[in-house]
Amino acid sequence: MKKIVAIIKPFKLDDVKEALNEIGITGMTISEVKGYGRQKGHTEIYRGAEYVVDFIPKIKIELIVKAEQVDEIIVKIREAALTDGGKIGDGKIFVTPIEQVIRVRTGETGKEAI
Repeated sequence: MKKIVAIIKPFKLDDVKEALNEIGITGMTISEVKGYGRQKGHTEIYRGAEYVVDFIPKIKIELIVKAEQVDEIIVKIREAALTDGGKIGDGKIFVTPIEQVIRVRTGETGKEAI
């Protein structure tokens, strides 16, 4: 089992969700997060005063999946999250191993609990 964490632009969430639903992925956790990478924030002007926005709003998607699904899921997330032509800030995808999963309601473990 693997955990996939994708950090994407907020307006791409529906596209990513639809792409994952197409391949049968229906369970995911979504969080609104803030951060920056190479973008390093940006400058905005509010009521004539200029200020720096260090952290940019993003969406964090977390999925626990069978190891054999990882490559297909990565392709779908990347295709759906990519902006026209690809731009800095389109996001990142991280994959890590998961040792155990337990479904609280039934006590099922492992792949059956996903």
